[in-house]
Amino acid sequence: MAAAFKQEKFSEFKGGWPILLAGILGVACGASPIPFNVIGFTIDPLIAEFGWSRTQILLPITIFGILASLLAPIFGWMADKYGVRPVALWSLFAFGLSFAALSLTPTSNNISTLYIYYGFWVVIGLVGMGSTPISWSRAINLWFYKNRGFALGLLLLGTSLAAIIVPKLTVWIIAHHGWRAMFFGIALLPLLIALPTAYFLFREPRAEERPSAIMSQSGELTGVTLNIALRDYRFWLIWVSIALIASAFGGFFINLPSMMGDKGFTPQTASSVMGILGMGILSGRIITGLMLDRFWQGFVAFPLLCLPAISSYIFMGSNLDFTMVAFAGFLLGFAAGAEADLIAYLAGRYFGMAHYGKIYGMLYMPFGLFSAISPIIYASVRDNMGSYNPIYLPALCAFILGGFCLLLLGKYPDLDEIKSNEDRP
Repeated sequence: MAAAFKQEKFSEFKGGWPILLAGILGVACGASPIPFNVIGFTIDPLIAEFGWSRTQILLPITIFGILASLLAPIFGWMADKYGVRPVALWSLFAFGLSFAALSLTPTSNNISTLYIYYGFWVVIGLVGMGSTPISWSRAINLWFYKNRGFALGLLLLGTSLAAIIVPKLTVWIIAHHGWRAMFFGIALLPLLIALPTAYFLFREPRAEERPSAIMSQSGELTGVTLNIALRDYRFWLIWVSIALIASAFGGFFINLPSMMGDKGFTPQTASSVMGILGMGILSGRIITGLMLDRFWQGFVAFPLLCLPAISSYIFMGSNLDFTMVAFAGFLLGFAAGAEADLIAYLAGRYFGMAHYGKIYGMLYMPFGLFSAISPIIYASVRDNMGSYNPIYLPALCAFILGGFCLLLLGKYPDLDEIKSNEDRP
């Protein structure tokens, strides 16, 4: 029995590693991490060129995030209906082109330039959602069950790679070629790296390649419909938890370069801390994934999601040194890695795979929505009060409450007893 179990675990990676590799690169170069890793470094050059406020400069990430969040269930439905491969590939291609188009922002300093700049971000939000984990994670959930937590952790290492590489590349391009060239250069990552790899390697498993645990006796995928999920208190506990964490994390992450500037650190130092944050995300992905395969999620999630409360506490202080802010950045990243793993994992474990795309899309909605609104809240506090300090205590409380919600979910349901496509009145 033990030998058979080990063989089944091994066979998941034997068949699924090419898909996992393509997914990692797709996540890294997609619309989930890249805009958030770039926009914080555009504050100073855009202020210098146009005189826009921080709130005006960060509003595009809110526009992008709100549109992407509202469209997440639609892209999830398309992945369920048409398969993840066409959704992921076309969205990745469209995201690369639309992100490169930001380099075409006019040079004239008038209100129309600002609206054109916003318009480019609207397009990114409309087309980019299929290049996020909504698509990639569906395929990984279909390939893996025994190693699902670990596989999802590896998949979402893509955001860690983006957090490690993209900020430094962004700072270098802006310093040597300007912010317009930066948007074009970063757009080459999805177009020249992720898209070709996914074209040749990425696919869903055939029916005979799927793990038996996600299949019913009739050969269909197990899981509840979206309507049933929406009537389940566990869905809303997860939704609220994600909303609280995203509200605190999104603004912290996007404004971190500016927050460090207020503490006396240079953009180069800020990019180094962003790289350390990326290492935290990487560690959070792997460790969380391994732990989710072995322990109930509440025991894993609550302590990990409380870590960025320490980051908030650190930034409340004055006279910070590099070690302190680097530690704060690492903890922030570690928790971010844990949360992203949890969204995909909990969607599959509590609600099954039959309608995973739609359910995951609905759970991704608060993540994208509140991650998008949060940067504007942080920036508005800074613009109106002259400091980020008033936002740190609310963020600290939101991190702790978000983690606590997941302690209330209870045990995983027995998905073998859930009939595919079944709905109850």
